[in-house]
Amino acid sequence: MKTIDSFSFAGKRALIRVDFNVPLDKQTLAITDDARMRATLPTLKKILSDGGSCVLMSHLGRPKDGPEDKYSLSHLVDHLKTLTGVPVYFAKDCIGEDAYVKSASLKPGEILLLENLRFYKEEEKGDASFAEKLSSLGDIYVNDAFGTAHRAHASTAVIAQFFPHAKCFGYVMAREVANAEMIMKNAERPFTAIVGGAKVSDKLLILENLLNIADNIIVGGGMAYTFMKGMGGTIGNSLCEDDRVTLTQELLKKAEAKGVKLLLPKDSVVADAFSNDANTEITSSDQISSGWMGLDIGPEASQEFKSVLLKSKTILWNGPMGVFEMSKFENGTKTVAEAVAEATKENGAFSLIGGGDSAAAIAKFNYQDQVSYVSTGGGALLEYFEGKTLPGVAAIES
Repeated sequence: MKTIDSFSFAGKRALIRVDFNVPLDKQTLAITDDARMRATLPTLKKILSDGGSCVLMSHLGRPKDGPEDKYSLSHLVDHLKTLTGVPVYFAKDCIGEDAYVKSASLKPGEILLLENLRFYKEEEKGDASFAEKLSSLGDIYVNDAFGTAHRAHASTAVIAQFFPHAKCFGYVMAREVANAEMIMKNAERPFTAIVGGAKVSDKLLILENLLNIADNIIVGGGMAYTFMKGMGGTIGNSLCEDDRVTLTQELLKKAEAKGVKLLLPKDSVVADAFSNDANTEITSSDQISSGWMGLDIGPEASQEFKSVLLKSKTILWNGPMGVFEMSKFENGTKTVAEAVAEATKENGAFSLIGGGDSAAAIAKFNYQDQVSYVSTGGGALLEYFEGKTLPGVAAIES
């Protein structure tokens, strides 16, 4: 794997694709969570300490028709100065005269942040001409944006062809790829995958792929009730994808044939409304009355899942066990988070938290420092575990 450690950046401009798609306050446009910016600091510091300079390109939000102030990366400049402690300049465009002049005059130890790439439709279209214009802004291309690695966009994949001998991964990308590969190719056993969330359709490909490598697959969240219906259970008003019921039956048969233990929640916390103020009770997951819906795994399921996790040596977690955002339905997800942290800290398991809601859950319960790795990837990591080639990774490795 070619990383920034393969290069000396002395006197060079590193053109770095970062993921600065950070949340901003709707009124003040102040950054409300700078985790993605902080994640890339080791990459920036290595390049700057070599005597290089950094030209940073990123997207922010989903602008529809060209520039919009609420999506301008100018709102990140002051905080980036604070985080890095070096001069940070801003180009009011990502291509064009202002960007070219400021990039050409950049001195070692300085940073230039370009305006939002997605102000140009050519970015998401993977336009080669747009990518070539971007490429003129640096001497070495560094991709450090794993969160967009599954997109064949101009700045994440297409641009690499203009740096045939000068392209590499930043530390964020390198860690993400190394950790994902360890799970998929070198997992110590027993390997337990926790797959949660609302829909079977969202996790179908990852479930299919995990059946080939996992020893245990724990299924929770709304998707569990489609499985329950497939097994002949009654699920009341619980979330169910009727067109996926037959598919869940096939997955259960495949798991049995491969000797994979697929665990479903034996009991659930059910409610008479989708509300933190709803009436609740605990019932068997396959015997939920009409008018009631499962919104969390129950205590028996929580303990069974915990027991399996504490015996595991490799753990992948992608998706919550229930509606953990509501306090009445957070216990299942919290118990799983505790178990993953304990398995890691006390038993030496390797645990990877797969971005998105799982990362939010582990942070909510303050276990993010007690697991092996929390991915920044979200959709990119999901596609990797589905067995897909990530364009942003392939472009560097080719």
